[in-house]
Parts: sequence; structure tokens; C-alpha cells
Amino acid sequence: MLPDLLKLEGLIRQVAKEEILPRFNRVGYEVKEDGSLLTEADLSADKRISTALAEWYPDIAFLSEEMSESEQEHLVSTAEKLWCLDPLDGTSNFAAGVPLFATSLALFVNGEVHIGITYDPVRDEMFSAVKGQGTWLNGEPLKCVSSGFDLDKTIAIVDFKRLKPDLVQRLLSNPPYKSQRNLGTCVLEWAWMAANRGHLYLHGGMKLWDLAAGTLILEEAGGHASTLEGESVFRAAMAPRSVIISPDEKLFKQWQEFLMNMH
Repeated sequence: MLPDLLKLEGLIRQVAKEEILPRFNRVGYEVKEDGSLLTEADLSADKRISTALAEWYPDIAFLSEEMSESEQEHLVSTAEKLWCLDPLDGTSNFAAGVPLFATSLALFVNGEVHIGITYDPVRDEMFSAVKGQGTWLNGEPLKCVSSGFDLDKTIAIVDFKRLKPDLVQRLLSNPPYKSQRNLGTCVLEWAWMAANRGHLYLHGGMKLWDLAAGTLILEEAGGHASTLEGESVFRAAMAPRSVIISPDEKLFKQWQEFLMNMH
């Protein structure tokens, strides 16, 4: 039996409102070894969520972005049930005063995602999904729809800095879409695609906690995703994965074909 979704949502919302929002634009940061940022909000949210989950579900192991790489590898390869938490995705935005960041939690069971939650505290938007049951935004069912747009009229969300230089140059010089954006928070970008906010998406290399909840949220909403090699995005492993997404099946096939021909 799966953990209670409403109980998990309540925990994520409460921690984000008490530990993250009050620190927004009010705390400093430090730079981690991989160049990413870490703030007091990341650590306090991580501690509160992990403590509550351990108390409520002591039989489920816990993996967080803030753990060492060796700890992460061991948990992913050995745990039958595993929480995967990103306490604050979009830390660079958070530290710079840009109101685009979120908390994301996923539950793995035997190497598959069974629960995915992404919460945007600025907009009070709770995206959640349960395997085989659907996706919801603040409790209302969420479904991907056909946009009716042609590829050359679309808005694409693209993270250029993690793409190969030749692909970046092609996209800059001769893009197949009309306009490009980047939110700076992977977990929200997955959720926004599931909510039909934008038409295309591309990222050159996400880590497990960036994509864990989002893959289920998009899948259960009926969206489409693959890697640049045409594989399923989710894999219970620590190696980064490239990501192609569209909520629209026709646009996804066109976008995927364009990118795979370039890759």
C-alpha cells in the first residue's frame, strides 16, 4: 500500500511555507563542489522533510541531493522502496530573488516511480501524480492537450548550458520554434509541461532528483518525453539524462525528429 498522498502534500506545503518562503531573498548561499548553490533553506527543508518521512514510514529509505555521491549510489542500487527529494530546486533563482523554485519528492518502488510531487510555494501550486491514477494540480485533474500550433509557432523551454555546442549553435542560428525560454528549475519545467505551459522542452543532462517526480507527473498527464537517444527518461540510476518533452504528441514527434537528426 502506498503512502497517503494528501499527507505527503501537506508536509511538503507546510515545510516550503515555513522553511523556504520566509528565507526567500533574505539568506546568503555557498557554492558546492559541482558549482551549484546551497542555502540555509535547502538544508532546513531537507532536514524537516527527511525527519518526518523517517518517522511516518521507517521502512522506506531516503535519498537527497544533499547526500554524498557514494551514499546516493548505494541507496539507488539496493533500496526496494526509496524516497528521492530535491528540497529546493532552482536555488540559483532563489538566491537571486527570482520567484521560480520548487520542492520535489518522488517515491521509487522496485526501481519505478509510484508517487511524484512538485510544489511551487510562490504560486501555491501543488502538482502530484500516482502511478496508474493520474496527475493533479491543487487537487484538480491535469491533462496534456494538443496545442493546435505548428512547430514554427511554438514556445520552447531550452537549457542551453547543458547541450553540446554544435546543437546549441544550430538552435541559435536556425531554431525550429518561434521563441525560447528557460525557467532555471527542472522540476517546475516538468510540471509546467504537464500543465500545457509551453510547447517544447529540451535539457542536456538532468540528475535523478531533477526528473524523478516530473517523469511521472508528465506521464500520468498524458505528455510525451524521451532522451536525445530516444530512450525513456527515467532510470533508477545516478547518471544524468537528457530530456526532450512536449505535451502535444504531434509536436513531440517533430521536435524529437529534429533533435535526433542533430544529435
